[in-house]
Amino acid sequence: MNDTTAQRAAYTVVGAGAIGGTLAFALARAGHPVTVVDADRDHVAAIRADGLVVARGDTRSSVPVTAVTPDEFDGTLGRVLLAVKAQATGTAVDWIAPRLAPDGYVVSLQNGFNEALIAERVGAGRTVAAFVNIFADVVEPGVVLDGGAGALVVGEPEGAPVSERVRDLVADLQSWGPAVASDNVEGYLWAKAGFGAMLAATALADAPMADLIDRHRPAMAALTGEIFAVADRLGVTLEPFDAFDPLPLRRAADPADRDAGFDRLTAWLRTQSKDRSGIWRDLAVRRRPVEVTTHYADVFAHAAHEGLPTTLLRTVVDGLLLLEGAPQEMAESRLDALDRLAVDASRAAAVREWLEGHREELVTDLADCTAQGSASDDPDALDACLGWLRDWLDRRLGTPDAEEILPRADAGDVLVRRYPGRDTSAADGRPVLLLGHYDTVWPTGTLDDWPFTRDGDRVTGPGVFDMKAGLVQAVWALRALDALGLPRPACTLMLNGDEETGSLASHEAIVEEARGSRLAMVFEAAADGAIKTARKGVGLFTLTVTGREAHAGLDPAAGASAVDELAHQILRLAGLRDHEAGTSLNVGVVEGGTRSNVTAGRAVARIDVRVASAAERERISRALAALTPVDARTRVEITGDWNRPVFERTEQVAALAGLARRCAGLLGEELAEASVGGASDGNFVAAAGTPVLDGIGALGSGAHARSENTSVSGLVGRSALAATVLLALAAD
Repeated sequence: MNDTTAQRAAYTVVGAGAIGGTLAFALARAGHPVTVVDADRDHVAAIRADGLVVARGDTRSSVPVTAVTPDEFDGTLGRVLLAVKAQATGTAVDWIAPRLAPDGYVVSLQNGFNEALIAERVGAGRTVAAFVNIFADVVEPGVVLDGGAGALVVGEPEGAPVSERVRDLVADLQSWGPAVASDNVEGYLWAKAGFGAMLAATALADAPMADLIDRHRPAMAALTGEIFAVADRLGVTLEPFDAFDPLPLRRAADPADRDAGFDRLTAWLRTQSKDRSGIWRDLAVRRRPVEVTTHYADVFAHAAHEGLPTTLLRTVVDGLLLLEGAPQEMAESRLDALDRLAVDASRAAAVREWLEGHREELVTDLADCTAQGSASDDPDALDACLGWLRDWLDRRLGTPDAEEILPRADAGDVLVRRYPGRDTSAADGRPVLLLGHYDTVWPTGTLDDWPFTRDGDRVTGPGVFDMKAGLVQAVWALRALDALGLPRPACTLMLNGDEETGSLASHEAIVEEARGSRLAMVFEAAADGAIKTARKGVGLFTLTVTGREAHAGLDPAAGASAVDELAHQILRLAGLRDHEAGTSLNVGVVEGGTRSNVTAGRAVARIDVRVASAAERERISRALAALTPVDARTRVEITGDWNRPVFERTEQVAALAGLARRCAGLLGEELAEASVGGASDGNFVAAAGTPVLDGIGALGSGAHARSENTSVSGLVGRSALAATVLLALAAD
């Protein structure tokens, strides 16, 4: 290569900070020509003046190296050791690429996963993978504090066999310490990601790393467990290094082995002269942005793709970003909170795992529930379905504390079952209302030609989405908590049989129950996966116009047409729409007159109104009441009422949505919220002043259509979400 000498190979170190400075010093001391390139002009000037200095305790040693800024460099690059912060990788490689010799290469001696980006810019053949665990810090311009020996592993990217260039490089780097070659650098990088996450977490407080890791083992184990779960899913073989063994920190590890691993690690950390992490120094001393966002971008991306939770890792990264510019807010209470979050995450994972193990039983229950025809207008079918539900509830949840059946003459009866809380520490001891309906829009007989059908993950059938899957999810959420012996609040399960026809016979009972409840979880289907935090109020009105009949041909002036008047009124009604305010008005049915040669004496319009606020409801009510005829010979009359009140997104509803999002995060999911035009029994509950979490039911689509469907994975996932919310409510 064009940058070698007869004695020693030459190296260019790009980024002469803790890692780059340490290795540059070792190589130069061993006789290698070394050039360091660093953007910090003060650092470069100090190295030019006094050499590159390494401090060990009270002793300082110096070696001469060539030091330049990127703007000052002039030449071709051969062997490049890249040691810039991870977030600077792209900029650094863009600078390197046009200067890199055809047979040159770039070694990523950085934290995080940077090889793919480097290979993208300079080519895979000119990229070398490396793992480094060097405890060092730049303590002043030109001076690197040696934190003691660590691990250094070099290999070809993507697990390729160790090459001659890697062996040569390792031989040179052994001038620093125990550098080795490996065909599994990836295994070291993923192990370092877990170890590095613990060190990053310690920067949330201002205390020695070893002490914080020791005192907060639950958080540290859960944090590394999240990362290693991703590595396991990707098929990565984790590698131990220094005193860190990743295997006892995987989720399924034996607790005794985990404690022994923590003992070894913290004992080793206490021997290091560097007792704070580099991230702590970035925040507290250098007051510069941390690089963890870049370090863990790949972890977050892989976890999202695999559906794995990274709640603790996200919390650590977000916490560090909040501390940028505010290191005085470092506090061990942040790690105390992380310990509590670790417990929550562990419980959520246990719930999800248990439900996954009972996946087929959930499907069987949904199939059996769907097989119970329950058309809203068939009293016999509703009675039979309710009888099946009661037997099923006994089998799945056991005998309740109390059961009430509220008879309804012209609709399905209302079932109320009360289940006691267990191990709850919530200050509010009122029950959580679990609200659902068992009627469907599908006429009796639909099951004859459209039965429950499963095709892989997809399930179809009358009512599977709206809302029999929601019923199954609610019951199995309770069953999972009971089976695992986990805390839950007292719960009241309330099911009505006339929701699809407006809950005319049940809404008063729902409101009464809601007023004695802490909150309500409504197991209506989700809106494209989102929970529903606002629903429009619904008004159903009839406009009747009375005119004067006459012969349309013989005496056209004698009549007063109700149809003409209705047309005028429909145009007036159209003017009441306000889409920006969320108000829609639809005249869906129009009828009038008797014969074409008779001036119409009567005409009728049926109106559907949807409003997003109480103010709009009042505006529409006043406008409808104030309708007057255009033709004074006719009479107009409005009948009907508001079928469901407005469900607005109050602060309490927003807080519940935030809780649900946090619980979804524990399960590795993102949860959106939506405002929808359709109404539910949640409208009644919200209007009564009780907070509502609506749309926590089925995932799928096609409500009220032959395309109605849900998914098996959604059945399990939403059961886990409901259970995790109840678990949180037991402690909140």
